[in-house]
Amino acid sequence: GLNSPLAMTMMHLSRVAEEIVLWSSTEFGFIELDDAYATGSSIMPQKKNPDVAELARAKTGRVYGNLLAILTTMKALPLSYNRDMQEDKEGFFDTLDTLLSTLEVFTGMVATLKVKGEKTRRAAEEGYILATDLADYLVGKGVPFREAHNIMGGLVRYAAEKGKTFKDLSLSEYKSFSPLFEEDVYSVTVASSLAARNVPGGTAPGQVAQQLARARKIVQGEDG
Repeated sequence: GLNSPLAMTMMHLSRVAEEIVLWSSTEFGFIELDDAYATGSSIMPQKKNPDVAELARAKTGRVYGNLLAILTTMKALPLSYNRDMQEDKEGFFDTLDTLLSTLEVFTGMVATLKVKGEKTRRAAEEGYILATDLADYLVGKGVPFREAHNIMGGLVRYAAEKGKTFKDLSLSEYKSFSPLFEEDVYSVTVASSLAARNVPGGTAPGQVAQQLARARKIVQGEDG
């Protein structure tokens, strides 16, 4: 019974671990792990290996293996007690120990990592992530979404060919794609995009704060 939800918990931890490995890489550089949860390379002095996150990913496979073992044991048993079922104990206790130890070190790793806010902000502004928001801007001025989508497709191609971001484009360049673009187009930013999703589970700061508060209550056993 419990092997399945425990395996699912490890699956979620493994996915977070992958994000941490990726975000702590030189190429992304969004976060920095505390030295207690990383090691240096035996060859490259500049390298910092995210050991805890990598081991969490690996141990997920171990937990999956324990689940598969008991499923395979049970698959052809008749609907009554069989001595075969005693095989569930070793795998279950190993899974439980693995999950608890992973949660313990994971908690410390997440609590001590440093988020490089300026780096993540710049990354969010790269590319043309606001294309959909600008399409919504046109929809707000009465343009059907399909047409707004096509307009933005052309605008993105134009900006990419010119090597410009949306904020680099002049108002006349915007208007060459639609006369409905006005000076307020420059108020469409990453911050405004986040704030616009002001629904339960959305990205608006207030909504995120509510979700965090609810998560804390669940962890503390206070949520009904």
